[in-house]
Amino acid sequence: MLLTTPRLHLRPLDPADAEQFYRLNQDPEVLRYTGDQAFASVQDARAFLEGYDQFTRHKLGRMAMLRQEDGAWLGWCGLRLDKETSEVDLGFRIFREYWGQGYATEAARASMEYGESLGYTRVIGRAVIQNQASIRVLEKVGMKRIATMDFHGMPGVVYEKLLQD
Repeated sequence: MLLTTPRLHLRPLDPADAEQFYRLNQDPEVLRYTGDQAFASVQDARAFLEGYDQFTRHKLGRMAMLRQEDGAWLGWCGLRLDKETSEVDLGFRIFREYWGQGYATEAARASMEYGESLGYTRVIGRAVIQNQASIRVLEKVGMKRIATMDFHGMPGVVYEKLLQD
């Protein structure tokens, strides 16, 4: 495990997560505000994960979120370095049955602390304005709204948090 919180273990995503990763992206409500498309197959999810090299290149990336008490795969959370903008971005996605239980906030806080330990000084988060649950998570981890944006054709907001040096 890379990170541990009171209820969670977080570790880099791995091709072995393909089945869960695929299932998570099959729920239209989970994808509703993301702009992402569902994977066509578990093999496509595995291919994506096999090519996901954020941790190799930057020591950060999206992480599998596992509940400590039973090892349940809840979703993913973590920071990633956007290759187009060079910004560090916080993201999270969780199976619907675990929504509203504080897991995203707990994992996001740990991810932010980890990013700070690596020397990153600024993290952003993006959300569709209608996605109030995600906006609440961004605010709970201390992010402040700094801009509006087009988010895959939907009105969105950009949040940021400046991390201590």
